[in-house]
Amino acid sequence: MTRPLTVPPKTGHKTLLYADLAMDLEHLEADIAVLGMPYGSAYSAADFTNDQTNAPTAIRQATDRVVRSPRHYDFDIDGPLLQDRDDIRFVDCGDVIADLAAPGSHYVKVEAVVRKILSVGALPIIMGGDHGITTPVLRAFDTLGPITLVHIDAHLDWRDEVGGVRDGLSSPIRRASEMKHVAKIVQIGLRAQGSGRREELEAARAYGSELITAYELHDIGMDAVLARIPDGGNYYLTIDADGLDPSVMPAVAGPAPGGVTFIQARKLIHGLVKKGRVVGMDIVEIQPEKDVNQISCITAGRLILNLIGSAIRAGYFDKRK
Repeated sequence: MTRPLTVPPKTGHKTLLYADLAMDLEHLEADIAVLGMPYGSAYSAADFTNDQTNAPTAIRQATDRVVRSPRHYDFDIDGPLLQDRDDIRFVDCGDVIADLAAPGSHYVKVEAVVRKILSVGALPIIMGGDHGITTPVLRAFDTLGPITLVHIDAHLDWRDEVGGVRDGLSSPIRRASEMKHVAKIVQIGLRAQGSGRREELEAARAYGSELITAYELHDIGMDAVLARIPDGGNYYLTIDADGLDPSVMPAVAGPAPGGVTFIQARKLIHGLVKKGRVVGMDIVEIQPEKDVNQISCITAGRLILNLIGSAIRAGYFDKRK
């Protein structure tokens, strides 16, 4: 008997933002599909139980603090969550979990699930897990190239390998640079110190990655950053929680003052939606045990809400209207 690719969410809120639970991926009907990917590619045994693995559940549990009701008017998106569109199919496909008896199989599974979501024309939104999850997710977008990868992060993430692991949390942008369907990379919010060394910085520059520090962002503003991103493209947005300022995203391993504000991140999302088509998004590296009053999970939920609402308003799903 073939095991299912995903499992239902655990407790409390069974889905994110009151989405319909959709576990039958063979007969999936969706316009917007949420997916949890709790496990990355571990650097050590301790990483298998890292608190980031609890983030998809924790973000779902913040649902009623992100939206009091899906039908209520929301000023962020100039309307309710689904913009009064009863025809929009918003689903939560559950979580892809790791199998210790088959190391790495969860990367194969998540790529397969994202391909299924894309095959029905839906917009995938993935909740990590650590940043290693972006690598298998992004592989599934090879039919939608050329893609501009837009990356919010304090860190560069260009390590080729760490302890022999090439698809872990320090390497997703390096791996993305090797994908033929990724045509441009824009990295926003860089600051402080991560696992990158000068050689990774030189590799990023040699590739042609657009590197925008948090300090440059604050000086020039998000509108100027958006102007550097090609118009009319397909955009994949990957948000590492530590790219945001710890005042709104405290639940991270390496908080660094001076990060991307919520207002700036929201403007980026709305700007990308208007410039072309956002084909996917992930948010990663939240550690719920470090959260304060659920603010990190609420922030994550509000960013997801802004993508959903702005995409509907931009006419992404008007084919069914």
